[in-house]
Amino acid sequence: MSSVESGTELPAARPASDGSTRDRIRDAAVLRFARSGFTASVRTIAADADVSAALVIHHFGSKGALHRACDEHVLAWIVASKRQNMGRATGGQLLQVMAEVEEYAPLLGYVMRSLQAGGDVARAFVEHMVADAEVYTREAVAAGIAKPSVDEPARVRYLTLSALGTLSLSLTLDPPDDPDDFHATVQSFLTRQYLPMIELFSQGFLTSRRMLDDYLLYVGDPPPSDGTAAAPDDPLATTNEEP
Repeated sequence: MSSVESGTELPAARPASDGSTRDRIRDAAVLRFARSGFTASVRTIAADADVSAALVIHHFGSKGALHRACDEHVLAWIVASKRQNMGRATGGQLLQVMAEVEEYAPLLGYVMRSLQAGGDVARAFVEHMVADAEVYTREAVAAGIAKPSVDEPARVRYLTLSALGTLSLSLTLDPPDDPDDFHATVQSFLTRQYLPMIELFSQGFLTSRRMLDDYLLYVGDPPPSDGTAAAPDDPLATTNEEP
């Protein structure tokens, strides 16, 4: 049965596809890897895409190469989605963004399978996510959507690992009744996490930056500013500071 026949289509917000057979195979592989993990066979992926196993090998050469193509596709989708939705969410379209999140569920399933695979697969995937996040976070800072950081690469890495860790631990402690039902899994997770996540991102947690200032004095040699970090007298840096 193809992914379309099963009613589990890839989200419309993914990077544009030209509708080729190669893209159809790749999309079917993303869904199959998300459902079954990376031990899924080429024959199973071929059946999902309604093609022969030989045609899969013809287009990709090997299962490993197909896996890499899926990684590239999912990572590109993450970047495109972040760029699109960060501005929309802060520009008054948060409810619309939330309504569309369920469409991303199959790709989220793929990300989780990559983490569960562990080893070089998970490490490479996370490092790609961190590198891409540095790019669109710099764009968000430049656009005035996000506050600058004293050490942007470190902040990006922390946020990326925190988000992935929260999702992974949540699904480990409270696994879905039906692992194939990506939409229900994503909806359940977001129902629990959206409020605290948005509150922390928009309001912060501490009422003062005193802890940060004390830490910077303690380390003695803070990361050099690249011109985007907030200076102590910057209004962005002193928001909510105690008198």
